[in-house]
Amino acid sequence: MPDNTFDFIVCGAGASGSVVAGRLAENPGGRVLLIEAGSDDEHPDIEQPGHWPLNLGTERDWNFTAAANPHINDRQIPLNMGRGLGGGSSINVMLWARGHKNDWEDFAAESGDPAWSYASVLKLYQRIEDYQGNADPSRRGTGGPVHVQCAAPAQPIAHAMLDAANAMDIPTFDNPNGLMMEGRGGAAFNDLIIKNGKRHSIYRAYVHPRRGQPNLTVLTDTLVSRLLFKGQRVVGVEALNQGQIQRYYADHEVILSLGAINTPKVLMQSGIGPEQALRRHGIPVIQHLPGVGANHQDHVSFAAIFAYTTPQPIGHGGSEATLYWSSDSALRLPDMFHCQAEFPVPSAENAHLGVPDHGWTMFAGLAHPQSRGHVTLSGPRPDDAPIIQPNTLSHPDDLRSALDNLRFVQELGAQAAFKGLVKGECLPGNLDTRALEHYARNAAVTYWHQCGTAKMGRDSMSVVDSRLLVYGVQGLRIADASIMPHVTSGNTMAPCVVIGERAVEEIRALYQV
Repeated sequence: MPDNTFDFIVCGAGASGSVVAGRLAENPGGRVLLIEAGSDDEHPDIEQPGHWPLNLGTERDWNFTAAANPHINDRQIPLNMGRGLGGGSSINVMLWARGHKNDWEDFAAESGDPAWSYASVLKLYQRIEDYQGNADPSRRGTGGPVHVQCAAPAQPIAHAMLDAANAMDIPTFDNPNGLMMEGRGGAAFNDLIIKNGKRHSIYRAYVHPRRGQPNLTVLTDTLVSRLLFKGQRVVGVEALNQGQIQRYYADHEVILSLGAINTPKVLMQSGIGPEQALRRHGIPVIQHLPGVGANHQDHVSFAAIFAYTTPQPIGHGGSEATLYWSSDSALRLPDMFHCQAEFPVPSAENAHLGVPDHGWTMFAGLAHPQSRGHVTLSGPRPDDAPIIQPNTLSHPDDLRSALDNLRFVQELGAQAAFKGLVKGECLPGNLDTRALEHYARNAAVTYWHQCGTAKMGRDSMSVVDSRLLVYGVQGLRIADASIMPHVTSGNTMAPCVVIGERAVEEIRALYQV
């Protein structure tokens, strides 16, 4: 058997790709190749939870930047994305947020497949988790590969945030998953992927224990540049390592898990995507799929910053408490997604407005923004950077929601629960509507949850079916956040693990592996 031929090639070692490669490698008879553009994860800034901000802007980050956007005062928002073994799960804030019940019901409706329903996904989460919190056997799992624990003991500012939420008649829960995400929402200490004081990435959970197995090959510092075809069937990939072109072949399937930017980029540069856009760059069209690169979504947030009375410690990476809430009880999904940071985090554009040396931030986030963006090509070559236009705040409802969320957080931060810990609000301050709009446009930043650019569904803009197979071609599956019909409620790492598990379910059913 040639050493460049495998049963399965998994492209990308992030939160979904690590699951797919690790699970498929459980079968000793299956030959699995995992290709990652970045490097190994042996770095103290990956390992230490409090060091996560030090990874941003380094070689462990793709360092994407959004195009200038008139809706946010022509700003170009940095769009950090993990590059290396573990992907985002190696550089993120480690929050384990499973999504709302109705996120999954929506996925099932969009795909026409009950395997994506909440009841089905709940069983997956029970298999995935090794949950260290209070027993909840109907919702939480133990003994799985992903170590999940509560951010406890939490710092006083996190306790105060939960008490403030209670004072505003928002219920608090034992954890931010399970029951809390089956209704209107609430507040809770975060669930985190921290084990023995260290980050426990999805790569560490699924792939690292299998390194050394003869049936699993992991290539780092290797950039997947395009797919290889035989007719309409994908038979392998072309990749670059130290400037050299390498070709690898798959007897069964190639699984793209490159994320919401690089997955559509590789698809389009391989001839799968909007026909007109491909022809503009001289790329031969293999399959016209207009939805490739469309439907770009991301959580957007706006910082409200409060000054401490005296400096406070930072725990568990600095984000120990969160709040999801539905501003209207009739909503199917929470529209508010607020994360507390135990240090001040202004946007670059608002940093001059007076940021305290010591303080805390409440990110007033939109759980389900209506704005939609797109990813397009700047050229046909692997080193041609993708053009990312999130169109943040382009939908008028999002700006209105931003102001409502900021005012909500201002009210939260003014609660008596913070007395003694907090001197008062620094940003945005007491602004009229026009000034608050200007502040929001300058404050808008990503939660790093890009998704939707190769969505699952049954309409003309869908790219994959319920089994995550790409329409119109054979031997190609996508497993990452790009398949989400809409962004889930909360951080996207845990749903990406589910997406990886769902891909493995379908692969095993098809190939009996």
